[in-house]
Formats: sequence, structure tokens, C-alpha cells
Amino acid sequence: MRLILVRHGQTPANVEGILESTVPGPGLTALGHDQAEQLVDALADERIDAIFVSSMIRTHLTAAPLVAALGIEPAVRDGLREIAAGDVEGNTDEASVHQYVHTLLAWCAGDLDVRMPGAETGHEVIARFDEVVAEAEAMGAKTVVLVSHGAMIRAWCAARTSNVDLDFVSNHYVVNTGIVVVEGSSEDGWEVESWLGESISEAAAMGVASDHSPASEPLDE
Repeated sequence: MRLILVRHGQTPANVEGILESTVPGPGLTALGHDQAEQLVDALADERIDAIFVSSMIRTHLTAAPLVAALGIEPAVRDGLREIAAGDVEGNTDEASVHQYVHTLLAWCAGDLDVRMPGAETGHEVIARFDEVVAEAEAMGAKTVVLVSHGAMIRAWCAARTSNVDLDFVSNHYVVNTGIVVVEGSSEDGWEVESWLGESISEAAAMGVASDHSPASEPLDE
């Protein structure tokens, strides 16, 4: 099975550097809408069977051009929503960002027992995303688009794929409308085929992209 994991387009919270994980949350900026339109061409060669979006409005708006182009009704699943910021929700200060990122990276290192203060444990976060993947598998679909969120995509890939680990996700963000392609199955295991258009070996060699900005990282919201 082929999972196409897509981060939503740019939001006002991305621009302002806000830890924003409320539901339904903000929409997209003008740039975010343009990024969403560009996804149609970016995924034109894929034979997409289903589209899933999170419970956050930014993923609905990001998927909208692709939905219109393909005529596929998207399935809304809360399991794909961003990792809740908990006690630091709405903050922009360095200490709050550090707390959020430190917890995310603890999960990526395999310590899923850690709880985001005031929110979920890593086990809870990965399990809810797993449920959506399992549903997609049960449909018998070959290629599925999951429009989700940056931190969520990084956490799930570190936890569930065989070729992405803490070192990789610490140095490779998922920019707005960035695409991560994963292949395999829950039974046999998953492997990342490409990360933002590059193979894993190519991405690892390149390291952190030099053009990321507060609008896209490091908050991953």
C-alpha cells in the first residue's frame, strides 16, 4: 500500500510562530491556498484511491483543490490532527517551543511513555494515527492521501517506518504541503520511499534544507 502523507498549507499561526493545535483551528494564508493548488500538479502522476483529512480546517482547505480535481469525497478523521500542545497552547516563547519539540523528539527516539504536558502520550498520538492507516488498509485501497500535520507526520514515521529515525527527523522538517511517501503495510512494516521529493538516501545526504523559515518550521503546526 502507498501512503502519501501531506502537510497542510501555510496558516497565519505558522507565520506568527504560534503553537496552535486547537480544533478546528485557523484556515490558510493566501500563500497556503496557492500551495494547496500546486498539490494537484504535484500528485498528478499518482493513482489516488482515497483522501483523508484531519479534523482541523487547514487540512480540509489544503485538500480542496485535489478533491475537486479527482472527484473524491474526503474522509475526516480526528486521528490525523496535529499533536496537541497542551499546557503551551497558543504560546510563542522559546521555552514553550522547546517543551513541545523536546517531547516530540523523545517520542521519535522511542520513548512513547512521555506525555506532552497537559495533553497526550506518544502511545496515544501514534495509536490514533494508526487507526486511520488501518481503516485505509481495510478499504483495500492501493494509494491513499492523508493530509495531516508536520509534527504528526514526523512522529508517526519515526515510530512506524524502518528507515526513518530520531536523527533523520531531527534534521528533516516537513514544510507546508511537503509530501512524504510511505510504502508497505501494518503487517509487514512500512518504509519511507521519499521525503519532500527526495529518496531517503538523498535527503539524508542533503541534511536540513537551507530555506526553511518560521512560516514552515520549526513548530510543525
